[in-house]
Amino acid sequence: MRKKLIAVIGGHKAEEETSKIAFAVGKIIAKNNCILICGGKGGVMEAAAKGAKQNKGTTIGILPGTEKEEANDFIDIAIPTALSSARNAVIARACDLAIAINGSYGTLSEIALCLAMNKKVLGIRTHDVAGIIKLNGVDEITKYL
Repeated sequence: MRKKLIAVIGGHKAEEETSKIAFAVGKIIAKNNCILICGGKGGVMEAAAKGAKQNKGTTIGILPGTEKEEANDFIDIAIPTALSSARNAVIARACDLAIAINGSYGTLSEIALCLAMNKKVLGIRTHDVAGIIKLNGVDEITKYL
């Protein structure tokens, strides 16, 4: 059976509390035998990938630029796209489920793309958008995986 691809979307910069949440989300994804897919850079993406890697998970980074080296240290499979923020559409199309954590306009665009593609989006401390399943904490994620 094919493993689920779970997108973690959020800001490229993250405060300590947001990073802790993203790290915990990454751990849950790995513990549930799913693959984490993200934008491959810093902030929420890096914290989630680090959580997944510490639990022997697999991570994929869909990068905005042309070089694999721009991926954070916790990305196993780095895919440079040269698409800048248009890579958000690749992440949205590839994922089976998205988890939005905090974030700004880039995260908002990923949420919109996922919802437009009929993908389920879970939200933790993120935008208030119709269609997002708001979670109070990371422990609620497992029932959607």
